[in-house]
Amino acid sequence: MTVLLYLIIPIGIFLLYGAIIYNSLIKNRNLVEEAWSVIDVMLKKRYDLIPNLVETVKVYATHEKETLQNVVQARNQAINANDVENKQFAEQTLNHSLKNLFALSENYPDLKANANFLQLQADLSAIESDLEKSRRYYNGTVREFNIKIEIFPNNIIANIYGFTKAKFFEIQNVEEKSTPQVKF
Repeated sequence: MTVLLYLIIPIGIFLLYGAIIYNSLIKNRNLVEEAWSVIDVMLKKRYDLIPNLVETVKVYATHEKETLQNVVQARNQAINANDVENKQFAEQTLNHSLKNLFALSENYPDLKANANFLQLQADLSAIESDLEKSRRYYNGTVREFNIKIEIFPNNIIANIYGFTKAKFFEIQNVEEKSTPQVKF
């Protein structure tokens, strides 16, 4: 009887510890998914603003058709991107297109003074700020999840149940990673 108890207790402790690890991995995976859904919501808000911005610019900059088409095309690609890597690339392209659009506004003083354009620009700026916070939160949850998967003995449970590392939301463009040079 005591021999059986000496076998059952360690096995029970091992199973309990395994269940605790498994549950913490599930919790962290759900946090990563929640963080990604927050980014998706923020991106949706951003995507919804862009057509209004393009229409406002169209009124003033009718011969800048290519720039406007690039913004719309980049927006559509970003909407259709479905995983972290594709979303990163699409967002990079969209950001570049939006920079060109705002640079274009410098050539049109009436556009720069338009209340609708200024409001859309402010709204987009606020969303960009929220997106940056959401990306940081997402990357933090990914970091915690990946650490949990990699540390011992969690890695044993993670491998048994097929948990894989999540991908960070990172800047892919080397030019955007580098510090800009200011020349006078």
